[in-house]
Order: sequence, then structure tokens, then C-alpha cells
Amino acid sequence: MTTERPVATPDRTLHMVGNAHLDPVWLWPWQEGYQEARATFWSAIHRMDEYPDFVFTCDQMVLLSWVEESDPELFERIRERVAEGRWVNTGGWWVEPDCNMPGGESFVRQGLYGQRYLHERFGIVSTVGMNVDPFGHNAMLPQILRGQRMDSYCFLRPGPHESELDGTAFWWEAPDGSRVLAYRIPFEYCSPPGDVAHQAGKALAQLDRSLGDVMVFYGVGNHGGGPTKANIESIYRYDQMGTFGRMSMSSPRRYFDELVARKGEAGMADLPVWRDDLQHHAAGCYSAHSGIKAWVRRTQAALLSAERWAVIGSVTDGLSYPRRELDHGWKQLLFNQFHDILPGSAIEPAYDDARDQLGEAVALSKRIITRVHNVIARQVDVPAEDGTQPVLVFNPHPWQVSTDVELQYGVQPTGVHVVDADGRQTPSQPTQSVATTNDKGRGAAVFRAELPALGYRLYRLRPGSAPADIPWSNEAPGLLRASQTVLENDILRAEFDPASGWLNSLLDKRTGTDVVAGARGEHTQICEDPTDTWGHHVVSYAAAGKAMDLTAMVLREDGPERARLRVEREWGRSTLVEEFILRQGADELEVRVTLDWREQAHLLKMRFPTALENPTATYEIPFGTLERPVDGAEEPGQSWVDLTGEMTTSGGTTRRAGLAVINNAKHGYDVSPGDDSATPSIGITAVRSPVYSWHDPKLLDDDGFYSFQDQGVQRFSYLLVPHAGEWREAGLARRAALLGAPPRAMLESFHPGALPAEQSFAADGGGQVMITALKGWQDGDADTPEVIVRAVETTGAPASARLRLPFIDRVIESGFGPSQIRTFRVPRDPAAPIVEVDLLEWDIDDGPAAGGGE
Repeated sequence: MTTERPVATPDRTLHMVGNAHLDPVWLWPWQEGYQEARATFWSAIHRMDEYPDFVFTCDQMVLLSWVEESDPELFERIRERVAEGRWVNTGGWWVEPDCNMPGGESFVRQGLYGQRYLHERFGIVSTVGMNVDPFGHNAMLPQILRGQRMDSYCFLRPGPHESELDGTAFWWEAPDGSRVLAYRIPFEYCSPPGDVAHQAGKALAQLDRSLGDVMVFYGVGNHGGGPTKANIESIYRYDQMGTFGRMSMSSPRRYFDELVARKGEAGMADLPVWRDDLQHHAAGCYSAHSGIKAWVRRTQAALLSAERWAVIGSVTDGLSYPRRELDHGWKQLLFNQFHDILPGSAIEPAYDDARDQLGEAVALSKRIITRVHNVIARQVDVPAEDGTQPVLVFNPHPWQVSTDVELQYGVQPTGVHVVDADGRQTPSQPTQSVATTNDKGRGAAVFRAELPALGYRLYRLRPGSAPADIPWSNEAPGLLRASQTVLENDILRAEFDPASGWLNSLLDKRTGTDVVAGARGEHTQICEDPTDTWGHHVVSYAAAGKAMDLTAMVLREDGPERARLRVEREWGRSTLVEEFILRQGADELEVRVTLDWREQAHLLKMRFPTALENPTATYEIPFGTLERPVDGAEEPGQSWVDLTGEMTTSGGTTRRAGLAVINNAKHGYDVSPGDDSATPSIGITAVRSPVYSWHDPKLLDDDGFYSFQDQGVQRFSYLLVPHAGEWREAGLARRAALLGAPPRAMLESFHPGALPAEQSFAADGGGQVMITALKGWQDGDADTPEVIVRAVETTGAPASARLRLPFIDRVIESGFGPSQIRTFRVPRDPAAPIVEVDLLEWDIDDGPAAGGGE
């Protein structure tokens, strides 16, 4: 571009970032996005042929992978332009995902697969994170980005009207202290196909003037397209006229580098620091389309479990580590965390594809798990005992677990009782079979399993009821009483109001604290919801609404191990069934939900009123926690929300106590303050039913025919966890992991073997530091990979950890800072040193430089 500008040209540079934001799925299926990636990238190459200074910025590595497999000629042209420095690959992630709802490990894998793809194909990695279109960004992302070798981050939302965040460029700091240099894109990330004057003017209008220079994104987007000839010609024209300042074909990396150089160390230190998440935009997306939320949660758990068992099998039995299958499963998951799939904002047919792709990932995970379990099982010593059936229970979590296991069995017409490998009785009882036949031998039992960390334990089904003289495996069962209105064990007493079907007491006998007694407010709230699919402009869904009508309360189970109370409700054409389960010795109340939803343009809040005073709210976010105001705002979260406050005892003293609600399928929450009719409460948006892909300000036709989301049956579970003191004492992260990934029980046969009746392969000690990933290293020998261990501090306080890996006879002892994520590469050779690596699984002080990347 010319440098002959008028003297009056404003003294600033507009870094013009040519890009083609391409939603691979949105108002079209992925197959259309696949074709559009090829068309868009050819267009970018042609613009480079025509304009020698044109620079194109590309993110979302999945698009490059599609082009690589479908158009080798185009991919080679891209490689040439990357080497030349004019095709800039930025972002470093597989797709632009939703940045609130995926689990922490999913964010790690976005970079693991995205950055490694760049390195393998182009010899570079990205140093700039770029997620222009997601609807919010969780507070742990700076630490994740830094762990993936990115020092800066570009985004658009929330806009200036949606957040208290001032300015355009700022330091974004995670809870552990990690920082990235963040840039909120002024105005928009794409432009119309013609003149860029509107784009430049609007960007300057939103710019923090203290920065001087601005980064302006242009190019036709959403359905791809990229910069047009008219775009580029207008940039030349306005640069020569000096209308906006110097206009330069540029890239995010160049902009950040020049910003740092221009401001200097002191100037960069003066930039504001943001220590929070970046919210809110499109709050309805936290709850739109219940199916995709549940499928993604299930797939994450399945893949993590498959990795753990696969690497154990590769070490203990020489099984080939199934890296190709696991990589494929992860990429299917990462793709469906895209910011118009997981948030529920895509067209209806897109969710048929998502269901199938995620189902494929779950299926291959189950095949891997089943193979390893059977290889282990055939080596366990299982002595023959007539009339019995051996059962091996596998715990996928690297800490000891005590939980109920439900098992279907056959050839036992008199029922069964359960003993451990030494013949000692474990609490058990019959439960309803999933089969409805005349086969009297088919049945089902539930029994208490005490399981070693990431390992297995042998149990045995014996026919009939247990003889009175069989000793107990641990202590004899304690108190467990049940009626139509009370479930009680040695720790908890839950009392239900027969008029409403909801709790009017949840007493913790250990402390005498009852966080529910005296609480006011309905448990169910149904409201009209006229908002669009995204929930644009929504601040809160915490309206009073209408309560569902109680229709039945039935005590389904009353045995030595658990009691089960079924509560049924209805409203309009919809029904809600909640089955409250209290286990013997448990300090939590499990609730299994079956919702048959038949309402259109309505939503259901499930609310949990408390008697707490002066409460504070804590939400689980990916790899961390965040305290938020108790103000009823609709907020994104992972598996749990906690409300902790003060309670006045009968003696007039106050004590700290709280209630946590953990679930396995939902992400939309609020924590609401008390008023005249209700006390402080936690709310879960259980279901919304907007029209698919309806975007305000488009109006629905009164006589139109539309498809509404979430019609029909869905199932999920939640836990009510009352606690004394603060939430940190309740082990919420581990409870959530267990709820999302229960142990697996398998019937086995009799055979001799070298393995004992129980064994642990890895253990993190069950404290503050939790192992989140145990997998094979991405590099090295596929048959004998070194082991990758990742762990995170879960309470926001410093901790020391001792991570035991008996399956390779290694131990990791290390300190963790608050909310710190650490990853270790563990060789199988006991003499070789354990090496800390980054989130790309490269040595922290080694690995490829940025090169021609961003």
C-alpha cells in the first residue's frame, strides 16, 4: 500500500486482519461447512495471487484438516503461503468451541490436537489464541492458553454493553496467576463484501483511544467467504486518502508485537488487569438443547476412562495403546463442542449428526474399556463356588470410592445376596430388573462396593437371602428408615412435605445443622419463555413461575442398603418424576430425574431453597471454581453450584453451613437472594423449549409451523450435599466425577489367575489435588508409550500431592499452587527421570518455536 498520505492523516495504524470466520455448523450441516472451507480457502489463495501484500488469518484446525484430505493441491498452496508468512494460522485449537461448558480436559485437548496439527503440517505453532465468536469465556483460560504456548487472546463477546470490562486491550489473569494479553475486537469479526469504511469507523468508535492503534477484522464470514476484491481495494483507497489513519495488511501476532514495542515495559504494566471470567452473552445457550449437553458430558467421561484403562493395559499386558481410535474419538468430541453446536443454537438436523458422532466416540471408548477389563479379569484368581456368580467391579477414578452398584443377573430364581472375595457380606438388596419377562432367573441387585483407587475388586453373588451368621465386610449396616415422607440413615434425615412433595428438612446429624428447615419457595417453577434460542438480552430466568402439581409419592425401595422415594408431578402436558435415594451411611441425597416435557416456548427451573443467611455462591468452572454474586443472574457452570452462608442455632450462635447441588447433564444455573416469599436458593434451568435456531429480531409467524427444542423424555441425576463449614470440605469435584462416571460391574467366570481379588493401578490420595488425565504420551512408541499424568488443585489453596502409579512402580511428589494445572511425563523405566511437560506434552523448556504461526 502507498505511503503517500495527506499530512492530516490521523497518527495511528489500523491493522487490517483479513479473515473468514467460518461456522462449520450453524444454519447448515457440517457437510456444507466441509465444502465451504475448500471454497473459502481457494478464495484466500486467489486474493494472495492478486494482491502481493494481502495477509490471511485462519483459525480452527479442523478446516485445514478437511482441505488436506479433500484437496491436496489447495493444501500445498496453503503450505507455500504459510512458509511465505502471508497465510497466518492462529488460534491453535481444533475448533472455536463454546468456552464455558466443555470440561477442563476438553480445553486441553483443543490445543493438544490443534497445535500439534500445526506443528506436524507446517512446522509452527500458534502463539495467539483466537476465539472470536463464542458467547463467553471461562476464567481458567489464561492458564490453559499459556500451557499451550499462547501468550495472547482475541475475542469479541461480551461486548462493551454486556460487561463492566473497560477498554480494548488488557491483561487477563487466571486464578493461578497466569496471564495473557487479551484484545476485545472492536465492533465485529467479519464484514460485508464491499467497502470497509463502515467496519473501520465502527471499530474506531469502540476503541480504547489510549491504545492508539487498532486491530480491525474484515472479510465475509459465518458461512465463510473471506476478504473480497472490493474489501481490499477499499483498504488501498482509504489508506491513500488517510481517512482513518495508516491502513496495513496485518495479523494478530504483528499487532500484539507492535503494541508491546510501542508501549514498552512501563506502558504494558499500566494496562488494566481482569481477574474474572468474560461474560455474559446469550445466556439461554447454557440450557438450550438438553440432549447435546448430556451427550457431551457422557462422551468426555467415556474418553477419559478409556484412556486410563488403555494405558494401564499397555503397561500391564502389552496391549497396543489405541492412540488412533482415541484421537478420533477426541476429535469427534471437540468438533461437537463448537460454539453453535454445544450451545444449542444450530439447526435441528445438526443434532442428528452430533448424536451420531458423539455416539461413535462413546462406542469406541466402550470397546477399549471392555477389552482391557476382560484382559484383566481373565487373570484374576476366581475360585469356583457352586451356585454363585463372580462379579468384578472396576473403578475408573484414581481415588477410593464407596458407592452403590446396580447389576442385572440371570439363573438365580431365588434372588441373591452379595459377598466379597473372602465371603464377607456387603449390604445388598433386590431392585427392579430392566427386563420384563417370565424368566424367573433374571433379576437385579444393588450392593455396596468399596473400591480401590483406579482399580478393581472381586465380589460374588450367592443365591437366596444372606444367612444371619455371615460376617460383614466392614461394619454392620447402620440405621436406614423409610416411609412415605421420611428417608433417614445415621448421617442424614430427609423429611418431605406431603402437600408439595419437596423437602421441608434435610438434617445433618453430625452437626445438628438443617439447611432446609425454614426455607421458603417452590421446588419447580414453569415460566413462559418468549426469548429466542440464544436467550439474547436475558439477564435472569429466575422468575416466580408456576409450580408443578404433585400427583403421587411412592416408597419404591426400603432395604438394608438404600431407600427410594418416588415423587411425581405434572403441569400442562408434561410430567416430572424425581426418585430420591438415600444409601446406608451416605452423607448425600441422590435424585434421579425423568422429565417428559411437552411445552413450547416455556422453561422449567428446578429450585433448591435454603434457610441460609448472608450466603455466598460458588460455581464449578472448567478446572476451577469461581465465586459469583447472589443476584439471580443466569450463569454458566460445570457440574456443581454451592450456596454457603450462616445459620443460627437454637442457642443463638451462628455457624457456617451450606448446600451444594451436583448434576450430570445441566449447565445453566442461578443463585437467587431471598425476598418476602422465598429464601436464598440455587436454581437449575432443567429445560427450555425455544424454536430451533430462532434469532431475535426475527419474529415468528402466528400461523407458522416450527420445531421446538426438548420435546419428549430426558433423564439426568443430581445430588444434594449439605455440609458444615465451607464447600471445600465437601469434596464436590470428586462427587461430581463419580456421578458422571460410575464404576462398571461385569459378571465373570471361575478360573485360576495370578492377580489378587483387588488391585489399584493409580491413586491421587483423594485430597486437594485430583488427577484429571492418565493417558499415553502423544509421542514415542505407540506400543509402549510413556505415561502422561495431569492433575489440578481443586480448592484454590496451595497443596502438596503424592500421586502413586503402582502399575509402573512410580510416584510423583510435587507441590501445587492454588488452582494450578500440572502435567508430568512418566517413563516406564524406574531409573528415568519424571519430566514436567506443558499441555501439549512437550518439555516446558523445549519444543518448536512459533515460526510462521501466530
